[in-house]
Amino acid sequence: MAASTPPVAGAPGEPGRGPFASALRSGFGLMGPRHGKHVLTADQVDALTLPIGDDGVVIGADAQGRPATLGVNRPTPYDILFIGGLWTAQIIAFRAAATGARVAVETGRAEAWGQLVRALGVGPSGMAVHDVGRVPPLGASAGSPVLVVRDCGMRPPRGRVVAGPWQSVLTVLPYLSPVAPRLIRQARLVGVQRVSPDEATQIGRSLGLPGGDVDSLPTLADGVTLWCADRDRQYVMTQATDAETGLLGTARRMD
Repeated sequence: MAASTPPVAGAPGEPGRGPFASALRSGFGLMGPRHGKHVLTADQVDALTLPIGDDGVVIGADAQGRPATLGVNRPTPYDILFIGGLWTAQIIAFRAAATGARVAVETGRAEAWGQLVRALGVGPSGMAVHDVGRVPPLGASAGSPVLVVRDCGMRPPRGRVVAGPWQSVLTVLPYLSPVAPRLIRQARLVGVQRVSPDEATQIGRSLGLPGGDVDSLPTLADGVTLWCADRDRQYVMTQATDAETGLLGTARRMD
């Protein structure tokens, strides 16, 4: 679009030297581009690349050392299954609260979450712990998104509170269990930490993993998770900050 130039008082034939032009140059109004180097053709625009990634909770770094994010605050229902240790699940919950989400934990081991609850408090951008089957309606909205963490053991019952707009559900399984195939089918995202070779074979069959990923699962280091969504797979290393280490200790697969 051609930018229109406002009339400026000045000497004849020398527009742009009056007081109004000086005001423009000092920040009053915008002059707009005046040089060819600021103009791109359509082909050049298509060639642009911008270093912008997905938004969400930073859960670690990928194999190239780039930040890996988990978008838990969504306008659509989002179910996540995590087969791994409590430490990583708590890191995710802690960081989700830091983004402004309310975190509701459904668990039979409230004492394991106590220190985190005391650190975050209860309320907006806080955390509340509920007994299994006792999570109330949470009233999630765009201005007050919710992450429900279901830490209910090897056989979590069907939850009363399910994923919905602005309310994601993270189900934690310490190991593979008989209900895992059903949870894998309904999940939009599945994270797997170190498991036994037999469990790796079953998980690989359920997720359609190639042989190399199946072989790697029993050897993953503490804090490493293989995240799978549809046909996408990504290994992520989660490392705690100093504050998180003070609260939760160092990365560990076993609780």
